[in-house]
Amino acid sequence: MNVCFVTSECVPFAKTGGLADVSSSLPIVLSQKGHKIKLVMPLYDSISVLDYGFFKASELDRTEIVMGQESIPIDVWYGHLLGSSVEVYLIDCPRFYHRGRIYTDDNDEADRFILLQHAAFVIMQRYNFSPDIIHSNDWQTALMPAMLKYHYNWDRLFSTTRTVLSIHNLAYQGLTHPDFTFRAGLPRELADNGGLFEWSNSFSFLKTGILTADKLSTVSPTYAREIQTDSFGEGLDGLLRMRSDSLRGILNGIDTEIWNPSTDPFIPNHFDENDLSGKVACRLALSKELGLSLDANEPLMGIVSRFASQKGFDLLVVIFKDLMKYSNLRFAILGSGDAFYENYFEQMSKEYPGRVVLYKGFNEGLAHRIEAASDMFLMPSYYEPCGLNQMYSLRYGTIPIVHKTGGLADTVFDADEFPMLGTGFSFWNATPDVLKDTIFRALDWFESKKKWKTLQFRGMTQDFSWTKSADEYVDMYQSAVVTAI
Repeated sequence: MNVCFVTSECVPFAKTGGLADVSSSLPIVLSQKGHKIKLVMPLYDSISVLDYGFFKASELDRTEIVMGQESIPIDVWYGHLLGSSVEVYLIDCPRFYHRGRIYTDDNDEADRFILLQHAAFVIMQRYNFSPDIIHSNDWQTALMPAMLKYHYNWDRLFSTTRTVLSIHNLAYQGLTHPDFTFRAGLPRELADNGGLFEWSNSFSFLKTGILTADKLSTVSPTYAREIQTDSFGEGLDGLLRMRSDSLRGILNGIDTEIWNPSTDPFIPNHFDENDLSGKVACRLALSKELGLSLDANEPLMGIVSRFASQKGFDLLVVIFKDLMKYSNLRFAILGSGDAFYENYFEQMSKEYPGRVVLYKGFNEGLAHRIEAASDMFLMPSYYEPCGLNQMYSLRYGTIPIVHKTGGLADTVFDADEFPMLGTGFSFWNATPDVLKDTIFRALDWFESKKKWKTLQFRGMTQDFSWTKSADEYVDMYQSAVVTAI
């Protein structure tokens, strides 16, 4: 199949979250299965094109993108996802993409991604690429199904094209002024008060995509069910229930070559499920690197995360000093975000030197070393559409402690609830006391090295590769082609 995959971020070029990982791994596996993939994304000023072997597509020099009554010139840089046949087109428009960051609160944020979507159509037209599927991702590219229906429907190149919209996080909906419909080539009345594309007195990119895409997907089976409820639906649950026959939850995979404890170049000692001695050495190395006081009987809890309200760290704050008082836990924390949590964990590192270490910011190598060295990994998120770190943890013999929501519920099975299948520890009620009880349950298991190794072996032998997930996407693509709206 021919697939145009349009995204706002992609590893290794630009990343803020899991969308970037999916945008790299899924197209690569699809291409390995024989599908032709063109990936389109912005050229942010943080991307060094020459480092990735890109060159300027001369046939697209100073291409004019028409948005309403304005023509905006762009250039396009062409290359491939590393080690693959996936063609990548980076949209070069300094006016919109040289902001020092991927996303902004600027007044023209809607324009930045309307331009991206128009540019994707123009690239397909210029190369006479007739896609079987246009695959949009999140609000930033959710207008493409509607643009195909209302603005590019005249072009026979797209006469058999069908559309898929993947929702990676329903909370971000791309709300903007209805005037931006004109820039996208869509009927203004559909975004006016009471119109199909209107939500909360605004033009909603995401609602527009949900209504017009042939197929919808999200990043785990449980999250697909959750977003059809009032608790997780962000006001769009009724619409998603209406489209439930077209909505599929497909669990994200992970890159099992990058996240492989037997070959990982970021960790000092390698190991696998049959020989965990390298993990013990990784614990020792990390304790020296970070200045942790750690021996074999002192459990190490890892945290690698954005510090945001979604992530449930307010639960941890309430119980943190109790954990320090009544256990011998050590914490290795890597993250940034909300200033309150940055300051809190920094203060705890001062109050408990040698037991709590905070690295503020992001460091890819350190993220790998924390996964490899930790005994447990904490993810108390209030909601987590899929989550990747719990899968990384399982692969590295690091036992996850998670809130039973979204992809966390689909990938981590509680050791007490499922004695023969358990791979970690999970809890239903997101309260501080329940989280504390769950952590102490894990600490009880940690006391028995034999039981703990059983959990590690089960987790490390799970298959979280993209192969199965990619097959499910292909099945959805084929279903879209056969049964369009």
